[in-house]
Amino acid sequence: MAALVVGVGLGGGAVGAAYLTVLEAVARVLGPDRWALAPHLVVLVLVGAAVTGIIRVLGTPGDVELLVDNIHVEGGRDDVRSLRSLIPVSLLCVGAGGVLGPEAPLVTTTGTLASWLGFRNGLDRSDRRVIAITGMAAGFTVLFGAPLGSAVFALEILHRRGLEYYEALLPAAVGSLCGYGVASAVAVVGVDPIWTFPAPDHLVPADFALAVAAGVVGAIVAVAFTYLSIGLRALADRLPSGTQPAIGGAILGLLALASPYALTNGELQIDHLTLTGAAALTFVVAALAKLVAAAVSMATGWRGGFIIPLFFIGFCLAQAADGHLGAGSTWVLAAGLMVACNVGVTKTPIGSTLVVTEMSGLALLPTTLIAALVSLALTSQIGLIHSQRRRFTSLPATDDAGPPEMSGRPVGAGPSWEEPT
Repeated sequence: MAALVVGVGLGGGAVGAAYLTVLEAVARVLGPDRWALAPHLVVLVLVGAAVTGIIRVLGTPGDVELLVDNIHVEGGRDDVRSLRSLIPVSLLCVGAGGVLGPEAPLVTTTGTLASWLGFRNGLDRSDRRVIAITGMAAGFTVLFGAPLGSAVFALEILHRRGLEYYEALLPAAVGSLCGYGVASAVAVVGVDPIWTFPAPDHLVPADFALAVAAGVVGAIVAVAFTYLSIGLRALADRLPSGTQPAIGGAILGLLALASPYALTNGELQIDHLTLTGAAALTFVVAALAKLVAAAVSMATGWRGGFIIPLFFIGFCLAQAADGHLGAGSTWVLAAGLMVACNVGVTKTPIGSTLVVTEMSGLALLPTTLIAALVSLALTSQIGLIHSQRRRFTSLPATDDAGPPEMSGRPVGAGPSWEEPT
């Protein structure tokens, strides 16, 4: 088992590095930096049409939703054939400038491959679950460069409330470190997290008040994103079968005409906004554009993850408040809002806190964790990952999971035409 854990970690790092390398190549051809706005709108529509074609030929893509459910029910056993469509579809969606990030398809890929390896090696359900979580952690750390946070995140994302499967924590940490080492060796991650920003030398009482405020605002953002995604999904389901991704691409292109921040997941845009000294209104518009574009993408079957966009939204809202915080630190608010926006959707308070504080330094750990817990408490009744459960619950947590719309297909799974008949 130990050798398999190390192998999954190393393999997850290699797969993640390869995925991101191909993604960069796709972005150089299809990304918004390559095209003017109007021609790129056409590119986005064509990518949406290609997504429809790929899914009809290769089948429904896997996703985090399905992987999480399989970890609970089957101990992680998953059909590796679902990656045949997930990988090309997600590369097109993210590489063309879609607002969703590569984290969900990457974690799904490494987790699914790990679960398949566990099955092929004759592991029982409990051990397959451990190895699948290990694969998820290895994939996550390739992108974020945060090994400890990635290991905890992979464990937390399985549940809406509480933790379970503690036996997977140490293997996930080992796998995450192995994946990080491989990715660093091929210069995809290097030694730095995905973003870095400063932290104050010491915290003051005003910083703790900011942490609570960040938790409240982040929860509001998470609720808005959740319900907007649900509402747009209901509208998308009324569209003719197979047209949703192309229509979604057209909407993204039109949104980009109003704000360039409606495209890409925001990974590079944070540095641009900070270095150019953007005005507060620019940050607010950027956050709003990202939120709407992400919800449109989720509703119309564009594949990708919402963690990086939510981080971006939280960062922008904090920067918009810069200069109005009194004795509090903007960076305390930034870390708190980034985590709170994400936790309100993913229900991963400890993992998200560790990921962000690995970017900013452990000095912000207390305030960031406060923001995460406040957001979690305020959003415990809603969520977008339908297969998340409460600890020790044998059925999906849909009876208390929020609005009735959540009890059907998961919001991130794409429109109904993708479902097998």
